[in-house]
Amino acid sequence: MPPFLSTPPRVRLVNAFARPFDGVVAAARTCYSPKGIVTPEEVGGDALADPVEKERRLSRRDSLARDVYLAGHHTTFQHAHFEFTLENVSRQLVWSFLHAHPFYNSEQTSQRYVEVKPGTFAVPPLSGEALEVYRAACERQTEAYRRLGRLLVPVAARAFYGTFRGRESQPARWEKAIRKRALEVARYVLPVATFTTLYHTVSAVTLFRYRRLAETFDAPTEQRMVVEAMTDELLRHDPSYVAVLEQPIPLEETPEYALAGRLFGGLHPDRPGDAAFRERFDAGLGGRVSRLVDRKARNEELLAEAVREVVGATPGILSDDEAIALAIDPAANTLLGEALNLTDHGKLARALHHPAYTFRKKLSHTADSQDQRHRTTPASRPTLHAYLTDGPDYVTPMLLAEPGEAKALYDETMERTWEAIRRLRALGVPDEFRAYLLPNAVALRFTESADLAGLRHKLAMRLCFNAQEEIWRASLDEAEQVREVEPRIGRWLLPPCSLRARAGAKPVCPEGERFCGVLVWKRDLSDYRRLF
Repeated sequence: MPPFLSTPPRVRLVNAFARPFDGVVAAARTCYSPKGIVTPEEVGGDALADPVEKERRLSRRDSLARDVYLAGHHTTFQHAHFEFTLENVSRQLVWSFLHAHPFYNSEQTSQRYVEVKPGTFAVPPLSGEALEVYRAACERQTEAYRRLGRLLVPVAARAFYGTFRGRESQPARWEKAIRKRALEVARYVLPVATFTTLYHTVSAVTLFRYRRLAETFDAPTEQRMVVEAMTDELLRHDPSYVAVLEQPIPLEETPEYALAGRLFGGLHPDRPGDAAFRERFDAGLGGRVSRLVDRKARNEELLAEAVREVVGATPGILSDDEAIALAIDPAANTLLGEALNLTDHGKLARALHHPAYTFRKKLSHTADSQDQRHRTTPASRPTLHAYLTDGPDYVTPMLLAEPGEAKALYDETMERTWEAIRRLRALGVPDEFRAYLLPNAVALRFTESADLAGLRHKLAMRLCFNAQEEIWRASLDEAEQVREVEPRIGRWLLPPCSLRARAGAKPVCPEGERFCGVLVWKRDLSDYRRLF
């Protein structure tokens, strides 16, 4: 497959352990060393003057590393981490691959607050009419983004000043904040092909996994390009890793590819069941963004018992109500009012890992790109190939709810985007490349699960009125439903300001100048309202 026609990905290793591969074997040997710590210098034979003996030492090192790797004892490889910078990679790649698992740390340029420049999108290896259709669609989406950014400023201003009473007297001071709100909504029309830039840190084990699954849905060509560049950077830093590297599993041998072939007869079929799937899924949401569909039957009792086990108490000494509050009420467990998430380090708070919940939800690609960053609430996200053959299927943000020029432009852009996707199909363009035209607004449907520790932390972040609108609505849905069925737990699923107020932390709102303008901690969950 030829490379993309756009600017190629730029991958640089900017930080790494000094002797990562020697450290792997040093850690492995330390497990069984009667003398204690084995150092990387010993493994590499630094003190040896005889080159033959040093080569023998390195051969034993590589042999042990391969034995450890093949036996599945991968924690030794997990000590070393590698910090990369990535440029000219698509939002599609980040969502589908780099952020689709829990084992990474990443800081990405925000489309919510940084304006996207024209021409900054991935262009697959197309030619002729297909290339013309693709480029025209991306340019049309980018132009719609710019126009919406302008059209939505007065709409965003009305919502802003409706929230922040009295700020109308200083319009120049708040112009930038209002402009950002307009761009946050305008980005919904951008293609998932749009480039991004990020710092991305992974362990050696995660990079091994990237390499093994580089050729999976949804973006195998771009994934292979990026993973090969990351691997090259790794080997440039420490060539010894070549001793354990495996080749990628071919796309045709992955379970998802086999399933697509069995159900649909290939990757480019007519799928008459798509509309039925969407209708069934959406009806099951009951009007919510996120619906609680399952939970452990005795969550509250389970939590109470776990707390009693921490201190060795019986129900006669510590009631269920008291035990639950000790774990999750910030007034009793003041660790929950800390800026750090200390759930896994406090003994009482660790009891929150036992209750569990499952939600079915519908979010746009751009909202889910943020939702998936909560890695303790994993989800079974879709392959985007399933979203390519029907008509427009997208989410509309609040600022575009009212009819008008902006809403008309938004809807027209969606119609024309799906027209281009269908035209590319008629021209024989693979699903992989057509998917890059899908807008940020495309609706994704999936199931997400979390234990109470993960859910509590996520809601503590995303019930904040500054959170992205869709995630905020999904979080409100989740908090309301848990409160309804498990009130002793649900009453403490609150935004950060409410938790801090309950814990006695100051300032109550930790956002500083980003304060949302609403005294949320003085309101009940049922009274939460947002204008944007």
